[in-house]
Amino acid sequence: MVLVGLGAIYGGTDYHIGSLSHMGPGFFPAAVGGLLVLTGILIAASARSGPPAEAVPSAHPHGLPDLRGGICILLSIVAFIIIGEYGGLLPATFAITFIAALGDRKNTILQSVLLSLAMVVIAIVVFWWALQLQLPLFRWG
Repeated sequence: MVLVGLGAIYGGTDYHIGSLSHMGPGFFPAAVGGLLVLTGILIAASARSGPPAEAVPSAHPHGLPDLRGGICILLSIVAFIIIGEYGGLLPATFAITFIAALGDRKNTILQSVLLSLAMVVIAIVVFWWALQLQLPLFRWG
């Protein structure tokens, strides 16, 4: 979490950050990155101070760890970067949400699609319209 937060802060510096009264397009990624760093540090601190956790049984029948969620989240980030570069904000937002939602075994395809569509609407309102993020909604080629 700390590394992802530091990456978001670094990525946000490519855009104008601005100030609290005149936020630039890089302000939001840098602020969220700072919150991720802080959250990662707090998680690490709480893990060191508490009593040892009891062993949690594996969801895999052969005792192997269930890696589906982690793999889906990592793949969704990679998809967002690639699709955002070549396809624009809307397809990238749909892809990151859909792929990450597939990491939860309880989600159906329909639920993942509906969640992704809702996130696309939120991305339009928040990032493109309100924050005027310098990423086009669609990019062709």
